[in-house]
Amino acid sequence: MAELSSRPERRISPLHWAIFAAALALLIALPFLAKAFGSPASIGLATRILIYAIAAASLNIALGYGGMVSFGHAAFFGLGAYVTGILYHHFISGDPLFGVITGSNALLVTLPAAILVTGVMAAIIGALSLRTSGVQFIMITLAFAQMLFFFFAALKIYGGDDGLIIRRRNTLFDLNLRDDTTFYFLCLGLTLVVFFLKARIVGSRFGRVLEGIRQNERRMAIFGLSPYAYKLVAFAISGMGAGLAGALMANYLRFVSPDMLHWTKSGELMIMVILGGVGTLFGPLFGAGALVLLETVLAGWTEHWQIVLGPILLAIVLFRSDARALLARAFGRRAA
Repeated sequence: MAELSSRPERRISPLHWAIFAAALALLIALPFLAKAFGSPASIGLATRILIYAIAAASLNIALGYGGMVSFGHAAFFGLGAYVTGILYHHFISGDPLFGVITGSNALLVTLPAAILVTGVMAAIIGALSLRTSGVQFIMITLAFAQMLFFFFAALKIYGGDDGLIIRRRNTLFDLNLRDDTTFYFLCLGLTLVVFFLKARIVGSRFGRVLEGIRQNERRMAIFGLSPYAYKLVAFAISGMGAGLAGALMANYLRFVSPDMLHWTKSGELMIMVILGGVGTLFGPLFGAGALVLLETVLAGWTEHWQIVLGPILLAIVLFRSDARALLARAFGRRAA
């Protein structure tokens, strides 16, 4: 069991802390800089990055620490968005959901509801899919995501293919969340909370066992631990984080559509994790920033931006791997 206490990523280097501190300072100053330079659209762009960072960090718990390659996280992202949209719809119409649940436009209701519903759904999907592994696991999670995609696309009461409009963002005390800057700082605060909780999870005994299962599942079973139970809990936690991100995105866009549940959204989240570094603490934040910025810049240059994006992403991943190897050799020689 000694291997469970030695995980390189758990000891974050001073350089990584310095980079994170610089990024945090930039994120705090960004709205003020955007207004000073006459670029208010940058606030919305940064808000999207923060929301996707939450979703990518959540996926990274399952993928990076648990070794679960899930193509179903779009289901949790989109479901969290739809929980927010449906509660708003019934709040405006005055008709209780199922004749019992009253709608709500309060963030203190919609966010916990989105987290709870997606957590339950992730537990159900995980309970079934985690009995398999490898390609079978990937395909089952993908199938569940597509099932939910087609379900909401056919659900005409909530807009079907056209989606569901949220005319006003949720309320939170006396905060004016219709103001993009206020909503940005709300997302920034929640992002910090999510990354703090993620650090606590992966640094705990649970995180060490999960890492041990990823490295050698059979050995953990020999030690009397239940890989299935640990992976199921990690998968449920991962789904809850994605649901939170979806609820925030629904508020930001003031719109929900089945596209949020499409499998390509799972692919985007996976790319963010890979770009930032699989199994790293802060990697999803930088991965989300890189992908969102690349998509925004390239879309402004050409309508065929996806063709250009592929080679760029490949080059980034290869360069990052080479750079890591060079730094490791350099610091290794210095230590020697």
